Amino acid sequence: MRDIVIHVVASALYAALAVHFWNTRWRARSAAAAAAASASPPATGLRSWERAAILVPLAVHGALLYAELFAKDELRFGFAYALSAMLWLAVLFYWLESFVYDLDALQPPALALAAFAVPLPALFPGHVGGAYAGSFEFRLHLLLAMLAYSLFTIALLHGLLMAVLERRLHRKEGAALGALPPLLTLERLLFRLIGAAFLLLTLTLATGFAFSETLFGRAMRLDHKTVFGLLSWLTFGLLLAGRQLYGWRGRTALRWILSGFVLLLLAYIGSRFVLEVILGRG
Repeated sequence: MRDIVIHVVASALYAALAVHFWNTRWRARSAAAAAAASASPPATGLRSWERAAILVPLAVHGALLYAELFAKDELRFGFAYALSAMLWLAVLFYWLESFVYDLDALQPPALALAAFAVPLPALFPGHVGGAYAGSFEFRLHLLLAMLAYSLFTIALLHGLLMAVLERRLHRKEGAALGALPPLLTLERLLFRLIGAAFLLLTLTLATGFAFSETLFGRAMRLDHKTVFGLLSWLTFGLLLAGRQLYGWRGRTALRWILSGFVLLLLAYIGSRFVLEVILGRG
């Protein structure tokens, strides 16, 4: 009962911050866009109290994940834990990124998604892994996978934000989402994120194949998780190649990002959701 209350409190704090950033970074600035053109520009970037406020649910969320995933001898995992860990890392990356880039407009969706994900492990506790789940090799593989998922999540949010900004600029409506770096800067950041996430996904797949031999004494089977993981890896690899060779950008890049992200979700989170929730199997 106590753990459920903590999950709900962390979720409520994330949600309150998401509403705050929506009101101050999106809605207020959209309504005042015309008037702001002739006035002095509003202050941008996270304020000190906002930065500190984000740390509160982030710390609570992180403590919950550590207690549930790493502090116990047995490892309990499932789609809910995967989503929760992925979005915790996404909020953490945005918090760290805020020291370098002014990306306030990305706070509302990231915080809202985290608010949704925090209580999921309390509702869907997943399953206890086998004896191998406590091994260093498996936990390293799991950590690499969660880092890859998180960076791809951030890249997807960046891509969607860029699509919104590009559409508004084409309609000559202005950005109206707060002060953001130029689109070209956001685009360079997007492909750096995808490049780093692709490297982590490559290491995830490599360690999965290697540890299958070490832990189970056999090569990794080509099950649905492996197939979708490889298809996602191939999709993002082709996107990076297309960017390098043909200068892919804009809607073309976004379609590839969406396709790769959906395949990546199906590789684990989607399949675990079907097994645990729809079919009722651990």
